[in-house]
Amino acid sequence: MAKTVFNAQSLTSGPQIQLLKSRGLSFINEPKAQHLLDNISYFRIKSYLLPLVQNKQAGTFKNGAKFEDAYTLYKFDSALRKLICAEMEKIEVSLRTQISQEFSQTHGSYWFLNQSLFCNANKHTNILSSIDSELRRSDDDQILTFKNTYSNPFPPSWMTMEVTSFGTLSLLLKYVIGGRTKRNIASYYGVADTILESWIHTFVYVRNICAHHSRLWNKTLRVTGAFPRKTAMPFIQTKVQNDKVYYILCLVRYMLQTINPNSSFTARLKKLLNDYPTVDIKAMGFPANWENEPLWQ
Repeated sequence: MAKTVFNAQSLTSGPQIQLLKSRGLSFINEPKAQHLLDNISYFRIKSYLLPLVQNKQAGTFKNGAKFEDAYTLYKFDSALRKLICAEMEKIEVSLRTQISQEFSQTHGSYWFLNQSLFCNANKHTNILSSIDSELRRSDDDQILTFKNTYSNPFPPSWMTMEVTSFGTLSLLLKYVIGGRTKRNIASYYGVADTILESWIHTFVYVRNICAHHSRLWNKTLRVTGAFPRKTAMPFIQTKVQNDKVYYILCLVRYMLQTINPNSSFTARLKKLLNDYPTVDIKAMGFPANWENEPLWQ
């Protein structure tokens, strides 16, 4: 299909509101809406207007659709991302610890430099290059002290892994050769190593969505975590769509059973959903009676 040239002109918040009104969207508080558009941007809020659209081609809205409905969705999505991001931090820190600890015990403090432990030499070279760049950017006191004290090109694993990005950490685990060490790491979380590998890749993807404040609540995820055949701890018994945010919430809850057994994550999730009763949780992949799953008890 032939492409066309984009030539639409930029609009300020005032004309944006008039355009939306001409298409059937109503405003309870127009001055507040204009302030929000000046600070959030129409492009960002547009994603939350889409569920209110009646005719996508014409861009017209459903009867009774209000700008404030979209803003409510925006606030819910922001709170959802913050909830997930806070738990992702715990998961990331735990994974750093387990990966460094297990491989250091088996293969030494500089296991990550050993190319024979990796299934792809080019990938290993690229990973080391990324780690080197991340170390150069780091202003961590312990890293700087190590550089000023020792001649080693890299600090030992337990220091290096702490400044390695989550994405690079994911690649390390992906390309390191499978074996008992890799299985031990996965076993700590009660899953197979291939499952943990898949989940970490998904966590990195979702964490990046949250970090960039992008829409998450009804998003169809491009990177999906695998569904495990069996787990050592309670998991969901009903298979659901793994490209929706509900499945991510399930993975987070599962990991927290090991990392933070007394976590209030479930209670905070339920409170968030209760605080926004108009949000369609089916759009996030929530099944009926999801609260009855063993994972959420």
